[in-house]
Amino acid sequence: MSDVRTRKPEFEREMAAARRNPILLKAGMALLDNDLPTAESILRPYLKRQPTDIAAIRMMAELAARVGRLTDSENLLRRALELGPNFTAARANLATILYKQQRPAEALAELDRITADGEAGFAHDSLRAAAIGRMGGHEEAIALYRKVLERRPDEPRIWMSLGHNLRTIGRVGEAITAYRRGLALRPASGEIWWSLANLKTFRFSDLEVATMEQLLAGPDLSDEDEVHLHFALGKAMEDRGRWAQSFAHYGSGNGARRKALDYDSSEIERQVDRSIALLTPQFFAEREQFGCPAEDPIFIVGLPRSGSTLVEQILSSHPQVEGTTEHPDLPMIVRRIAASHREKGLAPYPAFLAGLSAEECRALGEEYLDRIAPQRMTARPYFIDKLPNNWALLGFIKLILPNARIVDARRHPLACGFSNFKQHFARGQPFTYDLADIGGYYRHYVRMMRHIDQVLPGWVVRILNEDVVADPEGEIRRLLAALGLEWDDACLSHHETQRPIRTPSAEQVRQPVNASGTDQWRHYEPWLDPLVGALGETVADWRR
Repeated sequence: MSDVRTRKPEFEREMAAARRNPILLKAGMALLDNDLPTAESILRPYLKRQPTDIAAIRMMAELAARVGRLTDSENLLRRALELGPNFTAARANLATILYKQQRPAEALAELDRITADGEAGFAHDSLRAAAIGRMGGHEEAIALYRKVLERRPDEPRIWMSLGHNLRTIGRVGEAITAYRRGLALRPASGEIWWSLANLKTFRFSDLEVATMEQLLAGPDLSDEDEVHLHFALGKAMEDRGRWAQSFAHYGSGNGARRKALDYDSSEIERQVDRSIALLTPQFFAEREQFGCPAEDPIFIVGLPRSGSTLVEQILSSHPQVEGTTEHPDLPMIVRRIAASHREKGLAPYPAFLAGLSAEECRALGEEYLDRIAPQRMTARPYFIDKLPNNWALLGFIKLILPNARIVDARRHPLACGFSNFKQHFARGQPFTYDLADIGGYYRHYVRMMRHIDQVLPGWVVRILNEDVVADPEGEIRRLLAALGLEWDDACLSHHETQRPIRTPSAEQVRQPVNASGTDQWRHYEPWLDPLVGALGETVADWRR
């Protein structure tokens, strides 16, 4: 292909010619059939011969994205845009990849360039709404989704996305209406059925249960819809007190999802072993002056479904604390550094921490704060980053943000473990689809937290969900004092605080603290032996 840095009409003619290329047509058909090995076997040798063919580069980026190599996909798309700045399809793909990498602001910047060219369409507006919602602009996202639906009212996924945003800001009735509009368009959408179940306070009618059961028995259900329907029916049976049927559905959904995941349950044990070996009192003493001195972040860590959203809601009700969201930025920074070290043949996390200089740690702390800044909507001095799995990265946090506050939100391991088992997470929690995996993960989390308590005594504030339920005011007073915050009555009436909440506990934390879910796991006790076995002694010694 000749110089692709061309004016738009010439560029479009070149793209039309590329589409007539029989080799690329064959690769495109393979991609259409999701035959990725065939597509790769065509594209790799072709690109060696034609390294500037932007249509082929974009196809390779699509292939990389489908197998989860998002960084490779991004690099390929940026190369295509370097060669052809007017390649709108590649720019739209880049915006999608950036969004999938939890970089919504960058995705919006790429979409703005498309809009400036006058080429924004349905897909671009939908992605824009998703990115705006990810950044906390839920009202704006809702308005944009509604505009999209005025043009395309027959899009079930857009109705579902609208429902998600409505739910996040507490407009649950409207969310249910949006979900039902989506189901009317595609009754077999397991994800929408699960979205209704995931409201927690929603109850399916007998007719809706019968409909889901009929769908499961049907011949043409996709694997993805089947998994979601099992989780939704597990919740429906749970609400009816039909525990055996409920567990059977949860088990089927989890079993299918676990088989599809490439998850090594022993890696978390190895990572904790490496962290305990490296992160000694001497290690931190030698780096006492490292990092960015900002005191803004309050990290809430633990396991999902541990009561962390309740703690977040309590603290967000304080006039000095802003509740933002679950930020993926910290683990993304760690993955970037770890990947660079892995390419050099160096040991995995946390080995690279030992080589970080004081200047690098300060810069990384500042980078983290810069990445969070667009999502801070108030002038409150402190903000919350509630990403539970950050417990595994506490060594990194201490190096780059030594004055950050840490709250360990913890819940009884069987209550927390089963709550994870019955929750279908969209992504990022691969340990939750097997009871033994959950038990092992919880055990190593407790092991890591005990080590941090020993080498950095007093840094972590621990709050137990069961204690908050038993004595809300006493535990809230203790929490605020430990974080250096003055008492404020708003924290006790936290359920009245109006703020976006994206997590599965959204409806629950908008109610006063109650014990309704504390012992729910006991109904499933006959089936929890794998969880109990993997927990070992931690099942009895989990509080400290």
